[in-house]
Amino acid sequence: MNGFRDGSDGELWRRAAAEPDAFGELFERHAHAVYAFCARRTADLGLAEDLTSVVFLEAWRRRGSVELEHDSALPWLLGIANNLSRNARRSVRRGRAALARLPPALAGASAEDDAIERADAERALKRAAEAIAGLARAEREVVVLVLWSDLSYEQAALALGVPVGTVRSRLARARHKLQDSLSVSLTATEDPTP
Repeated sequence: MNGFRDGSDGELWRRAAAEPDAFGELFERHAHAVYAFCARRTADLGLAEDLTSVVFLEAWRRRGSVELEHDSALPWLLGIANNLSRNARRSVRRGRAALARLPPALAGASAEDDAIERADAERALKRAAEAIAGLARAEREVVVLVLWSDLSYEQAALALGVPVGTVRSRLARARHKLQDSLSVSLTATEDPTP
């Protein structure tokens, strides 16, 4: 795979249909960003892992039929992740039902530590998700893509299939609402006793 490290996403994507290692390099480049996006969208680290797998499975399946509009594959991958996360609740219910049918696994002390760390991370993600829950869906999508996933306005527009100006206006509205929400939240949590 070393020969692919210097290639652009567009070049790797074109080669991926015939050379699986090129797709592997795309995975290496973007798996973390896709996972982080999914984790922020769902506030569930396990589900984020599953969604990341599905994003790359879908990309693999479509590698011979889709042409990237830009040289970066990340906006397209996050567009897939965005669509998958919309249906995540239904998938969670099905997954939990399937897991309930499996025998419980034995966990050691290190598994307990991992579980505690995951639980803390999930609580933090849930608090962040609650902060944007009051936004309209379109505003939430822009916040997740631009502020959490560090996409440019242009990349977010590509991922959402909307004009760049729409991304800018949605983000401006979202920032204003979040600022208002944050100031109300801070006021409500202040201790009234001196």
